[in-house]
Amino acid sequence: MSRFARIRRVYAQAVERAPALAARFAAAGLTPDDLTDADALTRLPVLKKERLLELQAAEPPFAGFLACDPVELGHIYVSPGPIFEPSLADDGTGHGMNMMFQSAGVGPGDVALNTWSYHLVPAGLLFDKGLQAVGATVVPSGTGNTELQASLLLTLRPNVFLGSTAYFQTLCDHLRAAGHRLPDAWALKHAFLGGEFGDWSAKRARIEAELGLKTWSCYATADFGLIGYETPGEAGYAIHADRYVQICDPHTGAPLPEGQPGEIVVTTLARGWPMIRFGTGDAARALATAQDGGVARIGPLEGRVGAAVKAREIFVYPAHVEALAKRVEGILEARAAVERIDGRESILLELLAGAGHIPQALEPAVTDAFRQLTRLKADRLRWVGGTQDFTIDASLVDRKDV
Repeated sequence: MSRFARIRRVYAQAVERAPALAARFAAAGLTPDDLTDADALTRLPVLKKERLLELQAAEPPFAGFLACDPVELGHIYVSPGPIFEPSLADDGTGHGMNMMFQSAGVGPGDVALNTWSYHLVPAGLLFDKGLQAVGATVVPSGTGNTELQASLLLTLRPNVFLGSTAYFQTLCDHLRAAGHRLPDAWALKHAFLGGEFGDWSAKRARIEAELGLKTWSCYATADFGLIGYETPGEAGYAIHADRYVQICDPHTGAPLPEGQPGEIVVTTLARGWPMIRFGTGDAARALATAQDGGVARIGPLEGRVGAAVKAREIFVYPAHVEALAKRVEGILEARAAVERIDGRESILLELLAGAGHIPQALEPAVTDAFRQLTRLKADRLRWVGGTQDFTIDASLVDRKDV
C-alpha cells in the first residue's frame, strides 16, 4: 500500500474521533479522501507547534486532536509549555527508535546506559523501548547523579551511551579528574548523543578520535518520536517510512526544492495522535526525495524558524517568559536569552522590578517560577532600572551562536 493510501485510511478514521482535525480539513476545503498526492496534502495549512500549545491551553488536554479511545493510551507525556503528547500502549518500538539502533548495529548482548530523562518527557522511555525492541539491555539511569553514573560506566561496563553531548563531556571530565584514563577504563563503543548546531560534525569527529568510539545522532521530536536516523556512510538522516516529511517555506508553508533550507514539516502515518502538516520549527535541507514527493533524507539541523529556543535539550517558548512576569508579583517585565558560555548552554534572565520591590528579595520566586515553567535553571539574573536598560531585545532570544 502506498503512503498516500495509508494517509487517506489513517486520517479518514481520525476525523471521526478528532473534531479539531476535522475542522482543519473543513477549513481547507478538503477531506481525507482528497489526499492523493503531495500537491493535495500541501493544500492543508501548516499547524505550528506554538499554535498547538495555544490550542491545548484553551481546550486541555489534547485540544480535540486525540483520535483514539483514551483507554488505548499507555503514556501521556508532558513537555514544557506544557504540551501534552499521548502515546498508544501498543507502541513496541519507542515510536520508531528501534530503527536508529538497528542501523547502528546495536542488538542482543549490548548494554546501554540511558541518561535521558524518564520524568514526564518522552526521551528516556522512547529510547528505552527502542533499545529493548532490538534486544539490548538498558540501564535506566536517567538524569543527574554524575558520580554514580560515572561509576556505572566502570562497574557495569556498558558499551552504549545515550545522553546529551554536554552531559557525556561532563562524565568524561569527572572520570579523568578521578584519575581514570579514557578510553582504557571503560567499554563504550557507541555514543548516541543529542545534536547541536554549529560545529556538531567537527565536535563528533573529535570525540570519536579521542575516545575510539562511534557517535550517532538522530532527528526526533516529542510529537512524533523518530523522524530521521543515520545510516553508515551516508550524510544526514534517512526519513522513517511512517513520517511524510516536507521542507517548507516557514511563512507560506509551500514545499521547497532540494538543497534549499526551510522548516521541517511532518505528517505521521501512525494512528492515535494525527499530526498532519505539523511545523516542527526546526530548519534543514532536503538531500533526497522519494517517488511520492516526500523527503527521503534531510541534512543536519541548521537552527530554528519558530519562536522557541532550545536550551539543554528542552524548548523554551516566549510564552514561558511572559508567564514568568505575570506569575511573580513585583516583576513588570522579563526577557530571556540562551547563550553558550565555555561550551555550556546558559540562560540569562533580565528583569524589571516594580516600584517598591527589592530585586534581590524577588530572586527566589523568580528562579522557582522559571524552573516550574520550563524545568530549567536560570543561570544568571540581571536587574535593569528601566526598559531602556534591557540588552535582550525581545521576550526570548537565541544567542548560542553569537
